[in-house]
Amino acid sequence: MNIKQRTIKAPVSVSGAGLHTGERVTMTFNPAPENHGYKFRRVDIDGKPIIDADVDNVTDTSRGTTISQNGASVSTIEHVLAALVGLEIDNVLIDMDGPETPIMDGSSIQFVEAIRSAGFTEQEADREYYHIPYNIHYSETDRKVEMVAMPLDDDYRFTCMVDYNSQVLGSQHASISSITEFVDNIASCRTFCFLHELEMLLKHDLIKGGDLNNAIVVVDKDVDEEELAHLAKLFNRKDIKVAPQGILNNIELRHQNEPARHKLLDMIGDLALVGVPLRGHIMAARPGHAANVAFAKKIKTLIKKERSRKHFKIYDPNMKPVYDTVQIMEILPHRYPMLMIDKILELTKSHVVGLKNVTMNEGIFMGHFPGAPLFPGVLQIEAMAQTGGILVLNTVPDPQNYITLFLKIENARFKDKVAPGDTVIFHCNLIAPIRRGIAQMKGIGMVGDRVVVEAELMAQIVKKTKTEEA
Repeated sequence: MNIKQRTIKAPVSVSGAGLHTGERVTMTFNPAPENHGYKFRRVDIDGKPIIDADVDNVTDTSRGTTISQNGASVSTIEHVLAALVGLEIDNVLIDMDGPETPIMDGSSIQFVEAIRSAGFTEQEADREYYHIPYNIHYSETDRKVEMVAMPLDDDYRFTCMVDYNSQVLGSQHASISSITEFVDNIASCRTFCFLHELEMLLKHDLIKGGDLNNAIVVVDKDVDEEELAHLAKLFNRKDIKVAPQGILNNIELRHQNEPARHKLLDMIGDLALVGVPLRGHIMAARPGHAANVAFAKKIKTLIKKERSRKHFKIYDPNMKPVYDTVQIMEILPHRYPMLMIDKILELTKSHVVGLKNVTMNEGIFMGHFPGAPLFPGVLQIEAMAQTGGILVLNTVPDPQNYITLFLKIENARFKDKVAPGDTVIFHCNLIAPIRRGIAQMKGIGMVGDRVVVEAELMAQIVKKTKTEEA
């Protein structure tokens, strides 16, 4: 697999009708800079809005995958994205003068051929793979969907199984051991549907751009000459028939398991919406666009969590703190047993990092819980609040004359246990600028690389009264 990012050397265009809209569209692949990713641009709309190929932008998965952003949409994007992933292209801007990508022959091969003709350019930036760290599962019990991503250090591998409980299209399997096999083994595999689905789509005028050359139609019921004649009229064909393989028309399968291979193609395209190239082995039973997108969201959520943790510095006990315990007591009014912070490690105008050493000597463990000591979640929030209090009090010249009152705690989540011997690092960041002494903060508590607590806090600083000063 490539190490450097790649784009294409020159613009290249393809034209055709959208499968569902029937609208004629020209789609142009353009070179793009490093770290650009995949983006669509609707050049037929004022302002030429750009739509990021991002799973968070998915708005429909009923008959294909649709993404929407900035008041514009692009549908049936999976075959295009699969071609880009299969060719290991990282950065491209795709101009479209219509709402749906052209269906072409129902596969990715014509996109592959067009992109290949433009040539490739290696860029300076490294390609940053996301390595699947452990088995990631997704399932839908009612549809018998099972998907799993497994660790695989050196490649991107796929295994797909479909089973429609049909005498014509029963259980099929398809696989590639490397993404480099996509072009030769998967790219030319066409979309398919069952005859009963085709009739429903025709009835509701949902395949205005379809014909019998860009889809495999599986005949899953008895059909008479009258019905065949009706289909021939709809598609302006004279030779419609049921082939020996149980498919409509005289179309020939490119592979005996072409439907399973096409499902694998769709899966590659939909998972491109994760936004980063993956390394791992993806296995799926009965996948579809909705499941693919849900699985992509699950993987992206994991990536976002891991990336956010990388922003947090690893605690170095040799590092001199901004404030030690004595200095903290000069700012905060808290005293034993309610002083929960031992050090302030970092402090800027917008964020603060505090440290709490949890020891068995704390009296709370006498009752929480005997024989199974756990540091209470409410005290974790208190420690986070005190860390945030240092940040807020840092905005006044005489913090010793103020106290911090917390007005609201929202979205508190306790992710893991905290026990004696743990060192909890609290990170608090301002969500918005401090106004009228009121601060809104996002706080995260970590033990090692584990997030143990998170919450959003709102606090206000007020001057001490005479009673409080006493």
